[in-house]
Amino acid sequence: MTSTTSLTVFFEGPFWVGVFERTAEGTLSVCRVVFGAEPREQEIYELILKKYTSLLFSPPVKAEAKQDPTNPKRMQRKIRQQMRTTGIGTKSQQALSLQREAQKEQRSGLRREEKAARDTRLFAQKQQKRKEKHRGH
Repeated sequence: MTSTTSLTVFFEGPFWVGVFERTAEGTLSVCRVVFGAEPREQEIYELILKKYTSLLFSPPVKAEAKQDPTNPKRMQRKIRQQMRTTGIGTKSQQALSLQREAQKEQRSGLRREEKAARDTRLFAQKQQKRKEKHRGH
């Protein structure tokens, strides 16, 4: 069982964005982190060491496991090529969209519950007011 995690940092619009891609057992999970200003190496290390466990990764998407080359020169070429290209893969984008949809569902559910609680509270207040108005009759 091999699991790999990679972080890609790139400039998107007015912000710097980092995308964590975690592959394990043929599945891919992705997490997007917005840095704001260009992050220093120290900030990235701190994020990885202290906040990695609290990151919200997307639901796993089926992905074929890539076999890493063992030749060190080939590895350096691959790293150089990745440094030239920016952005994330299509599987990662799919995983991010799944995560966004899940968060949207969660937020709408919370909003629905809050609205129902507020409505029942307001109804109880109206009933109480009506009782107080007709108290002496």
